[in-house]
Amino acid sequence: MYLKKTYIFMSIALGWAMLFLSCSDTYEKVGAEKPPMLFASGIAEDFTVTYSETRDLKGVDADTARVLVVMRSPVMKDYENLVFKYREFPNGLELDYFDEAGNKTVITGDYGIVYTQTGLTDLRGNVTVHTHDGKLMETSQLYWDRKRSWVFTQEKFKYTNPEDRTVMDGEGMDVKTDFKFFNAHKTFGLLTLKENDD
Repeated sequence: MYLKKTYIFMSIALGWAMLFLSCSDTYEKVGAEKPPMLFASGIAEDFTVTYSETRDLKGVDADTARVLVVMRSPVMKDYENLVFKYREFPNGLELDYFDEAGNKTVITGDYGIVYTQTGLTDLRGNVTVHTHDGKLMETSQLYWDRKRSWVFTQEKFKYTNPEDRTVMDGEGMDVKTDFKFFNAHKTFGLLTLKENDD
């Protein structure tokens, strides 16, 4: 009988000890799982900025300056105060890109982010690329590398070329902004190709 009471007492004591040891809190950073709050250093409405370059370093003149990009958006939020600097365009972004010959390519999207340090622009939602000669590309997300004049995506796209009267559907592609080099990763549907007599 005495042994039975001791066994019950030891079981209860062990149970309470396990309860208290298992309930100890060793979590030191309470709230660390919450993402940090980011505040824009500035907000601009009806935003338009023109990027240009001058060939003559003696002075800026209309004859020597060349417009590279015109960027427009209803709202721009500036996060240049962060370590990885960027600008956010939550209500859409339109880019007019001009090549060396002055031909304009228009790139639009419902949402955009411009990463200042890398020169990369991320466009999302109803993204379109219209070239000066009527070519059109449509996709849900697109990256534009301003420094290399390069556009790429891993999403599904539709490419319309009025010169060849072709429409190409695919998934994933990279292309020069002037569409002279086009690399589609996967293509679907029918495509008309011209053959050389050679």
